[in-house]
Amino acid sequence: MLKITHLRKSFYKNQCILKDINLNISRGDVIYIKGINGSGKTTLFKIICDILEKDGGEIDKNKNVKIGALIENPSFIENETILFNLYFLASINNNYNYEAIKKLTDLFSLDIHNKSKMKTYSLGMRQKVAIIQAVMENQNLLIFDEPVRGLDKKSIQIFVDLINALCQQGKAIIIASHDEIHNINYTHIYTLRDGKLYAESND
Repeated sequence: MLKITHLRKSFYKNQCILKDINLNISRGDVIYIKGINGSGKTTLFKIICDILEKDGGEIDKNKNVKIGALIENPSFIENETILFNLYFLASINNNYNYEAIKKLTDLFSLDIHNKSKMKTYSLGMRQKVAIIQAVMENQNLLIFDEPVRGLDKKSIQIFVDLINALCQQGKAIIIASHDEIHNINYTHIYTLRDGKLYAESND
């Protein structure tokens, strides 16, 4: 689905964040990337999603790859409702499916018809909406940057179950987090350190 070869990215002259990133992502892969703050996880994700430009190396994506992503702190149209926000995001690609979205909001115990504005939502509620928008269009490459931030134990388990179900559907999934999210069926585990990815055992 996606192949990254010798990817490089620097900020300013002496701040090399990604030195030599190599990664193959195939259908059904569930990849966990860990690393300390500032190690480059978010930068890597932004480059994959074409938010940032790379300095060097290659990223080859299959033409049928559709990316869904939660990167950093989710942003919304703050003075609008959850339904308006999800409708707006899905409509960008003409891919709004009310039933699919309602199923996801019900899964995370959110009321899709709640008239409250997004600016009133708690961190955990916003994180749930961010997860939903990353998967609601049946995307086949899913990228999650610190996805369980602000979630309670029950919501974390719902997220875990969702990820395992999406894996069974053949989605490719990449998760970055400071702490490993347990009970996810990871196929590959990496540490991002000194600008490179180091493979670890997932036993």
